[in-house]
Amino acid sequence: MANSFELCGKRVLVVGLARTGVATALFCSKRGAIVTVTDTRSANEIGEAVAQLHAAGIALELGGHSEKSLDGQHLVVPSPGVPADSALLRAAGTKGITIWSEIELAYCFINPDSCLIGITGSNGKTTTSSLIAHVLQSYGLPTVLAGNIGTPLISVVEQTDENTDIVAELSSFQLELIKSFRPNISVFLNLTPDHLDRHGSLDAYARAKQRIFENQQAGDAAVLNADDPATLALAPSRPRVFWFSRNKVLENGAYLRGEEILFRFHNSGPEETLLRRQDIALPGLHNLENVLAAVAAARLAGVDPKAIPGAIRSFAGVEHRLEFVSEIAGVRYYNDSKATNVDATLKALEAFPGRILIILGGKDKGSDYTVLQKPLREKAILALLIGAAAEKIERQISGSVTLERAETLDRAVETAAHAAQHGDVVLLAPACASFDQFQNYEHRGRVFKDLVRQLEKQAAGATSGKG
Repeated sequence: MANSFELCGKRVLVVGLARTGVATALFCSKRGAIVTVTDTRSANEIGEAVAQLHAAGIALELGGHSEKSLDGQHLVVPSPGVPADSALLRAAGTKGITIWSEIELAYCFINPDSCLIGITGSNGKTTTSSLIAHVLQSYGLPTVLAGNIGTPLISVVEQTDENTDIVAELSSFQLELIKSFRPNISVFLNLTPDHLDRHGSLDAYARAKQRIFENQQAGDAAVLNADDPATLALAPSRPRVFWFSRNKVLENGAYLRGEEILFRFHNSGPEETLLRRQDIALPGLHNLENVLAAVAAARLAGVDPKAIPGAIRSFAGVEHRLEFVSEIAGVRYYNDSKATNVDATLKALEAFPGRILIILGGKDKGSDYTVLQKPLREKAILALLIGAAAEKIERQISGSVTLERAETLDRAVETAAHAAQHGDVVLLAPACASFDQFQNYEHRGRVFKDLVRQLEKQAAGATSGKG
């Protein structure tokens, strides 16, 4: 085992019953732990997971957290959505109870001879993680993809052995409560303001993400963005540092020169030509950066350079990330529900030449939307505002683009469909979290796609009626 930790007979409190909490509780119970779960929601709000937990003999405290639930506990594992400074976790800390994130607990049970690749950053994590896993799998390496991407790391532990490559998308929420978690290859994509409502400041957010390097050793590798000043400042001293850049030739790492992407292990080493820019089907300069980071990680994981171009060409992209949904009457609809912060929305806007009708809004994360003014003025013809943050967004982007308060996603799609003309793009890129009106960003994206498909049916019906 990576760490020596025995669950059998331990008392474990799992806080929060979203996907990660349920997976953690079941994992611990299966290994002989005495598990209690606590959630502020009722049994009806949680749904079918309650029966599953009951069947496993897990005690449930629902409708709120009480400090009494901490009595006798050896370990507290909060779900990523539970703030590290919440009253219950502060009380646990005061009592001297060990508090670990789910990825830390999972790490205790990962085979130490497997290769763990961890990816963090403000934007591009899901695409880059998926791309790395795709390249490794295309090369024939046994690979699992987990973490913040939607499959808890702890739920894939049993699928791994010493020959498995584990690709883990890692959020600041997961990293802030690690102890020994150590990726063999870490990837830090970029740093822009996000989750300031949770972390309080950009510095605190950066410190949480920077923990990805904390336990790496001299034989490990870290891949960082040479074009991002904020990331440059976070470069670690212990692991070998590799870079990626679309703007400059590097002594070591992956970089764009002309129309070719090259890689070099060290300054005196030869350049390897990995692929041509035209091999990348994903739109936007940000996806060029994601590819650079992914191919650097893939080379460090041992993928043959000759296998990389075909793998990149065959990568279809990620659901909810600049996902093409449909073209209706010459209007293209794109789902970028994963654009949950302002920087991601900026990158989405950069991916299109203009004539954009954009849907913005949701739950505010303490963001500054004024930086959207210039690209909206240059690229957009209409901004449709939804959700709890609509008023703040309207105040901060007023004057840059025609605005309409749609309030809900269905009304926004309907309004956009009526306003759009042949050649326009309707883009869901909210710059906000989804939790005011949706379960998560995936739910929001699926609803958007369903609404667009309804438009497709209406258009098809109108066409057949004319015939």
